[in-house]
Amino acid sequence: MPTAAAPIISSVQKLVLYETRARYFLVGSNNAETKYRVLKIDRTEPKDLVIIDDRHVYTQQEVRELLGRLDLGNRTKMGQKGSSGLFRAVSAFGVVGFVRFLEGYYIVLITKRRKMADIGGHAIYKVEDTNMIYIPNDSVRVTHPDEARYLRIFQNVDLSSNFYFSYSYDLSHSLQYNLTVLRMPLEMLKSEMTQNRQESFDIFEDEGLITQGGSELLIYGRPVYVTLIARRSSKFAGTRFLKRGANCEGDVANEVETEQILCDASVMSFTAGSYSSYVQVRGSVPLYWSQDISTMMPKPPITLDQADPFAHVAALHFDQMFQRFGSPIIILNLVKEREKRKHERILSEELVAAVTYLNQFLPPEHTIVYIPWDMAKYTKSKLCNVLDRLNVIAESVVKKTGFFVNRPDSYCSILRPDEKWNELGGCVIPTGRLQTGILRTNCVDCLDRTNTAQFMVGKCALAYQLYSLGLIDKPNLQFDTDAVRLFEELYEDHGDTLSLQYGGSQLVHRVKTYRKIAPWTQHSKDIMQTLSRYYSNAFSDADRQDSINLFLGVFHPTEGKPHLWELPTDFYLHHKNTMRLLPTRRSYTYWWTPEVIKHLPLPYDEVICAVNLKKLIVKKFHKYEEEIDIHNEFFRPYELSSFDDTFCLAMTSSARDFMPKTVGIDPSPFTVRKPDETGKSVLGNKSNREEAVLQRKTAASAPPPPSEEAVSSSSEDDSGTDREEEGSVSQRSTPVKMTDAGDSAKVTENVVQPMKELYGINLSDGLSEEDFSIYSRFVQLGQSQHKQDKNSQQPCSRCSDGVIKLTPISAFSQDNIYEVQPPRVDRKSTEIFQAHIQASQGIMQPLGKEDSSMYREYIRNRYL
Repeated sequence: MPTAAAPIISSVQKLVLYETRARYFLVGSNNAETKYRVLKIDRTEPKDLVIIDDRHVYTQQEVRELLGRLDLGNRTKMGQKGSSGLFRAVSAFGVVGFVRFLEGYYIVLITKRRKMADIGGHAIYKVEDTNMIYIPNDSVRVTHPDEARYLRIFQNVDLSSNFYFSYSYDLSHSLQYNLTVLRMPLEMLKSEMTQNRQESFDIFEDEGLITQGGSELLIYGRPVYVTLIARRSSKFAGTRFLKRGANCEGDVANEVETEQILCDASVMSFTAGSYSSYVQVRGSVPLYWSQDISTMMPKPPITLDQADPFAHVAALHFDQMFQRFGSPIIILNLVKEREKRKHERILSEELVAAVTYLNQFLPPEHTIVYIPWDMAKYTKSKLCNVLDRLNVIAESVVKKTGFFVNRPDSYCSILRPDEKWNELGGCVIPTGRLQTGILRTNCVDCLDRTNTAQFMVGKCALAYQLYSLGLIDKPNLQFDTDAVRLFEELYEDHGDTLSLQYGGSQLVHRVKTYRKIAPWTQHSKDIMQTLSRYYSNAFSDADRQDSINLFLGVFHPTEGKPHLWELPTDFYLHHKNTMRLLPTRRSYTYWWTPEVIKHLPLPYDEVICAVNLKKLIVKKFHKYEEEIDIHNEFFRPYELSSFDDTFCLAMTSSARDFMPKTVGIDPSPFTVRKPDETGKSVLGNKSNREEAVLQRKTAASAPPPPSEEAVSSSSEDDSGTDREEEGSVSQRSTPVKMTDAGDSAKVTENVVQPMKELYGINLSDGLSEEDFSIYSRFVQLGQSQHKQDKNSQQPCSRCSDGVIKLTPISAFSQDNIYEVQPPRVDRKSTEIFQAHIQASQGIMQPLGKEDSSMYREYIRNRYL
């Protein structure tokens, strides 16, 4: 048993589906393709799903022999080589799940993936493409006339957009929850330990809709990863006007849990590394309310559907939040307070009454904090600064909830304490800090105003996170710095994705809009986004809602019952109390769960108790087994890799994408820049950069892409899998962009300007005579090196007069293009490297007298 708990890495990360007439064989392997599992799926059952797992781990040779026997046994004639009995159907990287409508089952496979983020060495992938395969064969298939329509509705949910997964990291929970589980005492985990490690075929099954983005903050060469994760609730899910308020179980519409994770990428370990996170939530107002869209108005009237004098639905909702996040719960209500005609104010008045009623029964230290603020009113005022007021609210919120960090306070924080740091809330433990409580932000749609407010709270929390990791000297971040620009771009992409899913368009008002520095062209874009949102809400939301209901399993197609498109409303699907007798109501005064309130301010889901331990899957491994070896999972020493495919170089970086290109400017990402100094002003926006890259690749006159037959024939292998298809555009398949003659000057400018910035010279200019002479000598030197015989060690006698004879200076005794003799490493260097490896595992070397005296001298000269 290892000395500490560790997350289990899935042993099945590559899949190949083989097909016979009677069965599908799903062959799964680990990344190194040394261990294999086989899952058998019966194709002779027309409507039932029959899956057989033999629970045996195969080697590569055993799998090839097994597939060979299956191929031989399923041929039509014994010994016939012309027709194969086993066909390779598709290669995949995971299984989304199995689904059935009115006929047989389908299997949904992930056929393309792209790495999007990295958390402690655990890769987070985005689903790029999927394949849906019907399981029963044609001889037993029972056709139904409405099957094709259900299939089209199901496929309207695009699985290739904003679905993420990981083989080793639990995306459905926060970083605080995941690391709390890993810190549990091993004695408690042993009672829940599973005896058989191969009890199931471990495959990926997606739960819920998750959006994510990750960027690199480079602080004087020290890489810090900033990751933003959004977990959209799969309960009471839907589109903008069709899902408002809450259902009978306290689940609200458009509920999204947003988590920002900060980690020091220089140390890749959950035990020895430095990690911090902050969580906040957005969601519709937890009341029974809706908007009638039949009137075809831009702002349909708001109506309260049911009278709820005892705030029953709000009590259920806040009880869930106490269980998930602890206390205090802080509500930031951004809806309008003053209106000529009562519209949004209806929700404010009802929400105030509900919170006031619930608070009178709660213990005083755990009451719900309600902050009303009319953001639209402050935006219209020329005397008020919206973001300054939001910054004050954000400071008070973060001080009450605190944030999570997995390391104790730095010694520098003890030497130079900050006033704001001493007032920070949360729960302080020996190993760091825990976030207790949550900020719940809402407006009417929970889109534009909510995203800006969450950005300001996240910016304030980011300053505290950087301070806790010892990266800045004060917990304060200013606008127009590289770090804040990078964080703002993350939040805008995050808001655009959520707005497209719920509202049908991108954000209308952004952070620059509320800062009142948006360019004049932004107003026309806002008008177009408003029209797009109105069109989507009026004409396409009903079809999208049907797709969501079918995809999430809210509606189950059944023979003899009305079809999904025949239902006049889906109200009965989301409110279960309308389809059965009312359950026993909770007390009107003691409206919370007793076990939850007992452990506040800590969230009940993170408390170590028997109920929570039963939710865990605990397995016993040796500390060197690959199921818990995150080093091999991250570095993959058995694969040939290149810098072009390295994720850390491809991700958004503050140094490359935001830092000014002018030499001599402070490289710190916390320095305030002028608008014309930023990297964004040089390279333009994201779309312009991508277009320039495509044009440069097109100009390289790449060869045409291979045919489909060549690709399919080269990928035929019984035990292997196809290479991972990345989301980036390759040089071999770059389309040529056709432009008019009038646009040729703009295209040339887009190509030349980045080259000037990147290489320091304009490649279209002619070379000087001196440069040309140097280049000619370099070419001659390379030609003479290539002519040298591999086995000959004699220097080339045929050297041109223009070649300068250079003596190689290298630590390698044998160093040329054919072979390399590694240098000898002295003992001191070996000891330093071993100490570095031990430090990554949490084993620190004791300081010597020389190191201690040097540190004391530094402190004395610096601060005394």
